[in-house]
Amino acid sequence: MKITVKLIGPLIYEAGFSEKEFEVPEPATVEGLLEHVGIGRNRPRIDTRNGGAIGPLDPLRDGDRVVIAPVYSGG
Repeated sequence: MKITVKLIGPLIYEAGFSEKEFEVPEPATVEGLLEHVGIGRNRPRIDTRNGGAIGPLDPLRDGDRVVIAPVYSGG
């Protein structure tokens, strides 16, 4: 299945791309997707799917757009 991944901030430099489509086997989760993306599983991050929050083990569906952002703080 095809999943589009959009990275935010310093994750772009870590993985080497800003937005990219991946072909991943089913069943797929954000945790499994991280192996393809090149981001460590233990890195603090916020994950969304199609504009809404998603848990690391929630199943992904063909055509989903996943945005992965680092955790920021400040005011």
